[in-house]
Amino acid sequence: MNVSSIVIQARAEYIDEIVDTCKKSDFCDYHFHDKDKGKIIVTVEGEGISEEMAKVKLIEKIPHIVSVDLMMSYSEDELDREREKLEKEGSVPAMLNDDSLRAEDIVYHGDLKKKIF
Repeated sequence: MNVSSIVIQARAEYIDEIVDTCKKSDFCDYHFHDKDKGKIIVTVEGEGISEEMAKVKLIEKIPHIVSVDLMMSYSEDELDREREKLEKEGSVPAMLNDDSLRAEDIVYHGDLKKKIF
C-alpha cells in the first residue's frame, strides 16, 4: 500500500468548491486548506504508484486547479525492505559502539557503514 500527500494550488475564490469536490470524492482524502494562500492538502492511497498516479490525474481534472504537487510518499513495501536490511546488517554500525574511537575523529562522508578507519 502506498500513501502520498498532495498539495493542490488554486485561486482563493474557488477553494470552497474544490474542497467540497475533494471531500465527496472517492479518489482522495481531504485534510485541511488555507483559503488565503489557495492551498489544499489531500492524500491519495493505492496498491502501487500506478493507482496513485491515476488518482492524481483525477485531482488535476477538477476545475479551477492551478497545480497538483506530490509532497511526500510512503510505500509499505519499501519500508518492509529497509527493515529487513536493518535486521540483517544490524541497526547500529560497529564503529559507533567502539569506546576507543573518539567522536572528534569521526569524519562523516554520507554513510557511516561504509567508512573505514
